[in-house]
Amino acid sequence: MALDPSMPILVVDDYQTMVRIIRNLLKQLGFENVDDASDGSSAIAKMRDKKYGLVISDWNMEPMTGFELLRQVRNEEQIAATPFIMVTAESKTENVIAAKKAGVNNYIVKPFNAQTLKSKIESVCAA
Repeated sequence: MALDPSMPILVVDDYQTMVRIIRNLLKQLGFENVDDASDGSSAIAKMRDKKYGLVISDWNMEPMTGFELLRQVRNEEQIAATPFIMVTAESKTENVIAAKKAGVNNYIVKPFNAQTLKSKIESVCAA
């Protein structure tokens, strides 16, 4: 299935430089409808207001981590089915397992490029 470039995507990261990097990679891939949130609680608020086709969230954030955000998303009926990709600098096996158990759709370890991002989005959105 082809990716829908008009699909709304929410990028969640407390580090603005990373938000810009992911936004630029998404733009390279043709995605223009990109919003961002600097923490988990503002991400949840945005998700309640708008239906996103994908959430790309950092793991390490304050005060709500990406893992806590994922768990909250999966517990809210209206947004529970939203595809979710976790981004992290750590490739700890226990983190990957915990995220999988919590319902993450895919996982990206930093640093990554547009091709990696594209293949992860395809695997999540074509499923």
